[in-house]
Amino acid sequence: MTGSQGPALSRRALIGTGLGAGAAALTAAGGGTAGAAPQRPAARHRAQAFLAAAMDAYPEHGTIRLAQSYTDQAGLFSTAFTYDNALTILALLAGRSADGTSRATVLGDALLYAQANDPDHDDGRLRQAYNVGPYTFYDGSPQPDGFVRADGKANVGRQFGFTGTAVGDMAWAGIALAALARRTGERRFLAGAVRIGEWIDQVGRTDEPLGGFKFGVDGANAKLPFTSTEHNTDLVGLFGQLARLTGDRAWRERRAVAREFVERMWEPEGGFFYTGTNDGVTINKSPIPEDTQTWTHLALNSPAHARSLDWASRELAVLDSADRPNSTVPAGQSYAGVTFSSAGLLADEDAPIASGQPKPDRNGVWFEGTAHLALALRDRCAAGDEKRARNLLASIERAQELLGGGQTLGSRPVAAGSGVVSASSPLDTGFGFGYYPYRHTGATAWYLLAATGTNPLHA
Repeated sequence: MTGSQGPALSRRALIGTGLGAGAAALTAAGGGTAGAAPQRPAARHRAQAFLAAAMDAYPEHGTIRLAQSYTDQAGLFSTAFTYDNALTILALLAGRSADGTSRATVLGDALLYAQANDPDHDDGRLRQAYNVGPYTFYDGSPQPDGFVRADGKANVGRQFGFTGTAVGDMAWAGIALAALARRTGERRFLAGAVRIGEWIDQVGRTDEPLGGFKFGVDGANAKLPFTSTEHNTDLVGLFGQLARLTGDRAWRERRAVAREFVERMWEPEGGFFYTGTNDGVTINKSPIPEDTQTWTHLALNSPAHARSLDWASRELAVLDSADRPNSTVPAGQSYAGVTFSSAGLLADEDAPIASGQPKPDRNGVWFEGTAHLALALRDRCAAGDEKRARNLLASIERAQELLGGGQTLGSRPVAAGSGVVSASSPLDTGFGFGYYPYRHTGATAWYLLAATGTNPLHA
């Protein structure tokens, strides 16, 4: 969440209960990434297998389903974030296999089901997250349903408060549905994407001085005051794709509104983008997140702003190893990449990230963001970019092989070496929440997008 300092609507805000099973006992010879060549075919296969396992964690609860976002050890039970499922669709399509397209279609139809069967609204919105399998919550209350409740409604993630609707999450769902429309030719997916875009325009449009589209609504349907660079970057991608698929000039106009906001967040002296605004008037200048540097390149394709990748590579670079304070990396291993934001590098390593959470490692690698950067470097393709991207991919692939051992999905063991953990060690994002070493569909999907060179924000 890059529009505010609080975790209330963040698709990334985890309410986990600790570190779970931790890392595998294996060690990597040499540890570092310099000169390492990714073993992509095998690593991609294991990543795709993890996404399939996340989809299939609750087979007794019907064929209409979403993928569980994190392994059980994260403490979020069967939570399926909309953002993660959108990425899973895009990653499955990027593999260009019949099975991947079939699975992506199942997930796309589940998003359409959630649109049509929201328990409270009939306006095209999707919620931050859903439950996809039964569990007993921390207060002892049983949650018996899968994704489809007994009354036929979508099972919104109320237990953790994941009931709001963020513009960024909606944009990614729309991008995924648009991709399905292109791949399958099925009009229902384009109709769902258009419905998402219309909801965003109705709810998010603002006449504030900085412009752009607002953050979304909370669970009580109250509009939130923030405007996020990340979200408006997502909209540049979504609205551009809708303009191309529908031929409707209105989407080009909406894309221009989002793009103008993003470009207002540019800091020319430093060569980076700010996070957004909390009031529509004043730019929020700290912390500075990674995704506003990499996604902007993928969406804008602007040579004038391409320095943002160099800023992220330089200013957010981390190297995590066992000798770091609070690192959970096994002895003999090290991982290179980037952290979530500038604030992560200044985190208080003597204080827990949040109540009930571990202390942070300032050098914890955020593997999702590391994949963002790898893909953006490959897309920019300047001198040295491909080598830098390959080194980042090698670090992610080693993490997939060696970190997150002994974890489960729906109480079923995850295959060894499949699925990328969110972070090499607990890290503080600076936005009121953290990332931890749990295998994650979002991080795994971004790895696959980077490994295949698939830019999901291209219009």
